[in-house]
Amino acid sequence: MQVIKEYLTIEEIAGPLVLVGEVEDVKYEELVELSMPDGEIRRGRVLECRGDKALVQLFESATGINIQQTRVRFLGKGLELGVSLDMLGRIFDGLGHPIDQGPEIIAEKRLNIAGHPINPYSRDYPLEFIQTGISAIDGLNTLVRGQKLPIFSGFGLPHIELAAQIARQATVLQNTEGRRQKADEKDEKFAVVFGAMGIPFEDANYLISDFKRTGAIERAVLFINLADDPAIERIATPRMALTAAEYLAFEHEMNVLVILIDMTNYCEALREISAARKEVPGRRGYPGYLYTDLSTLYERAGRIKDKNGSITLIPVLTMPEDDKTHPIPDLTGYITEGQIILDRNLYRKGYYPAINVLPSLSRLRDKGIGSGKTRDDHAGLSNQLFAAYARGKQAEELKVILGEAALSDADKAFLKFSTGFEDKFVTQGINENRTIMETLDIGWELLSLLPRTELKRVKEEYIDKYLSPPVTA
Repeated sequence: MQVIKEYLTIEEIAGPLVLVGEVEDVKYEELVELSMPDGEIRRGRVLECRGDKALVQLFESATGINIQQTRVRFLGKGLELGVSLDMLGRIFDGLGHPIDQGPEIIAEKRLNIAGHPINPYSRDYPLEFIQTGISAIDGLNTLVRGQKLPIFSGFGLPHIELAAQIARQATVLQNTEGRRQKADEKDEKFAVVFGAMGIPFEDANYLISDFKRTGAIERAVLFINLADDPAIERIATPRMALTAAEYLAFEHEMNVLVILIDMTNYCEALREISAARKEVPGRRGYPGYLYTDLSTLYERAGRIKDKNGSITLIPVLTMPEDDKTHPIPDLTGYITEGQIILDRNLYRKGYYPAINVLPSLSRLRDKGIGSGKTRDDHAGLSNQLFAAYARGKQAEELKVILGEAALSDADKAFLKFSTGFEDKFVTQGINENRTIMETLDIGWELLSLLPRTELKRVKEEYIDKYLSPPVTA
């Protein structure tokens, strides 16, 4: 039995950091309790151990701590989450405490939130299609079960609304035996774990209200860390979410979609703690281990051989100044398998969800589409839509520079296609849940705006089978 020692050896307090001296057998990330003279308990964890000194990061404020009289206890364990199937339908704070006025969870077990990335040898390849109900994702940047597909947004763009829409609409259309399900049939073993970090109360209230209004809360677990909550709690929130997801996926064989929003706030908290520890900063003041830290989160998603469950990850981040080369989106792009990019110009035109499909990419798209998964024409149609939209945007630039009179008939057709593509394919209602068949049919309807001779990326048999009659002006 471990003996818990108490120390009265606080040497220094700097912001949320407490330096404790003359300690023994203290471990990295060990939980700590500080007992105030009036009986109040404050909690933290060990950030660094060196010799007989330990640096403790508090979960709460350090205001009012008496250096001479405050007792410090090291609990001999890391931060843990009590897990149970009863977590579904519940809302927690960033440290796993219920905040929905419901009862405490009776835990089946307690898991250390540090977790471990999946062993590459044990990984199974992502294959099954996940339908989000959003055409710009399902049709062109397909999400596959076990994939890591981030959303790159900007301040003021509708990423909160998009994340909530994906959370309530997403479903796997094919089960583990390969039986084709109906497009409107929900996977009973599908769950959503939503981790929100540093978001305003208004956004948190919107998410919770939306989940309750639509009934999506019944298959979801929410971890909410608000903007005024401590930075150390923000560091723990995504690990809480991923620990809950691992329990549901690999012990109860559920297909779990994890949405983490906003990773920019998480990285800012990392930078704040790094500065408090007086570490040598890296790019733009972020710690040099930012890539390593992000990878320990992202690589916990995936599939494991001989297990039916999976974790699919959608981290959402806001790019400062819409800069894709900023360290946060830059490093996220290295670790993940593509990106969905929201565009400010589309948003200003009134388009929702304002996804710019040209710089967006899903590297695993081709593994999750095709005959038996979506439809046999999906890959060719996706390529043709992408190529046609790119040419339409080029024609739009030519029109601005040279005028419409300088455009050829083909250029005018592609320009018309580009406008229609944004109006009908990219744009959809915030509560509109399109099946993959509806998405593909809209794509073929738009291709009817182009001369048949320009459809060079789809097979003739698919053109004959699916192409709508030409649209007359």
